[in-house]
Amino acid sequence: MSAEAPYLRPRPANYVPLTPLSFLGRTAELYPDRLALIDEDRRFTWQEVRQRCDALAAALMDIGVKPGDVVSVLAPNTAEMFEAQFAVAMAGAVLNTINIRLDADTMAYILDHAETRVLMLDRQFALMAEVALQRTKGGRPVIIDLGGPGDALPGSQRHSDLVRSAPADFQPVVPADEWQTLCLNYTSGTSGRPKGVLYHHRGAYLMALGTIAGWGLSGHPTYLYTVPMFHCNGWGHAWTMTALAATIVCCRQISAKAVYDAIGSFGVTHFGGAPIVLGMLVEAAEAERPVLPHKVRVMTAGAPPPAAILEKVEALGFEVMQVYGLTETYGHVVQSTWEEEWNEMDVAQRATIKARQGVRFPMMETAEIRDVESGKRLPKDGTAMGEIVLRGNTIMKGYHKDEAATEAAFAGGAFHSGDVAVQHPDGFLEIRDRYKDIIISGGENISSIEVESALYRHPAVSAAAVVAKPDAKWGETPCAFVELKPGASVTADELNQFCRQHLSGFKVPKCYVFESLPKTSTGKIEKYKLREKVKTTP
Repeated sequence: MSAEAPYLRPRPANYVPLTPLSFLGRTAELYPDRLALIDEDRRFTWQEVRQRCDALAAALMDIGVKPGDVVSVLAPNTAEMFEAQFAVAMAGAVLNTINIRLDADTMAYILDHAETRVLMLDRQFALMAEVALQRTKGGRPVIIDLGGPGDALPGSQRHSDLVRSAPADFQPVVPADEWQTLCLNYTSGTSGRPKGVLYHHRGAYLMALGTIAGWGLSGHPTYLYTVPMFHCNGWGHAWTMTALAATIVCCRQISAKAVYDAIGSFGVTHFGGAPIVLGMLVEAAEAERPVLPHKVRVMTAGAPPPAAILEKVEALGFEVMQVYGLTETYGHVVQSTWEEEWNEMDVAQRATIKARQGVRFPMMETAEIRDVESGKRLPKDGTAMGEIVLRGNTIMKGYHKDEAATEAAFAGGAFHSGDVAVQHPDGFLEIRDRYKDIIISGGENISSIEVESALYRHPAVSAAAVVAKPDAKWGETPCAFVELKPGASVTADELNQFCRQHLSGFKVPKCYVFESLPKTSTGKIEKYKLREKVKTTP
């Protein structure tokens, strides 16, 4: 076919930059009176949410925020945090949501590295923020007080004053290019300084649509926001649920009681959460664990959930879909889809299948495993282990101010996840480990996740993490850090015998440490701390 004629060029009528901002405009127009946000005793309709976002965007411009400036937010899951997912971009700025559980030094680093122009701050974290601000090297940003428990920092501007009204002629800034930066999210920083991950408008838009298709969403869900909105923009569910004109229930403090109460009081139909949240639901006291009035659909990610936890939580009436992704991929890009014929299996078999990470979401082009040394694609045989590499439209632009790390991440034309997995004949990926978590004992590769899954099956175990312990004879051997359920007890010998029933001998831990495990705010166990500790463990 010859080259197309010039008149077939893209035009404003047929080529509009993709942006999640369009979801808010459509929903507010079509469903102005539908309930949008529930935040404790506050209620907002979609028309009110749009008006508040317009007003905040206009206020940011009045403060002096210019396109490309960074607006940081330090807040839990509140109405203000949800609205920031739209309002900051409507001012042409870049949203940076900061992990509320970081230490002051790391917060200060992020504020400096991001060159934060405005900091929107919930009073609950004002004291920590002030310490971080005193340690920054740049100028002090404008502080917007979001309310909450406690006192505002001196000199703060009240958010409630800023969102009273927008100018009658206000028009939000829409991106001229869908590749324009929308968000700046920092990785969890499990080793060294966290890296700043840049998202574009196109990826956020497609993430929302891909989630709708992949999760099979329809109608107007009632969504409980248990996923921290500082983590991958709450997995992009703010954009997803806005596109569906859903009702979003904000959750400032996550607990089993909060989840069960929201289901009973507001008719919650969907929520997301790390496996630690599923564990909370399973281990809740019977008085806090009512019979669910309807099936509740849950998306879980953050760490591979043990099959035993999936089995128990589904018995309570939750329908769980595991997903996999990283900060660099806007969150979930692989999903554990379900085939009808698997319904004939027993509960334990179904849970084992659901524990696999799955196949790529609709918005992803490829998700495969490759040999680290050669870069060659490995067979789908369920045994060959390689790195998960990804290609698709919900991959980051790159790392902020870090060209070398960006080039390394994209080497060979795909994004390198750093996760080790096998791929089954049906295409399902199953994570074996992070590369640094693979234990090589006497020349044999041991998956720490496989050992942890065996430990989770013991009725006394609440959480488990397995790391490599240096060994003079074997090079390294598995060491298990175990957190027990309240009131439960088990000895190292008993756990050892239990593991031998479920694992090959060389995979059984050679030492056990019983203690409360360090975790990030999203439920991931901080193995890097355990790796340091194991060096001094006898």
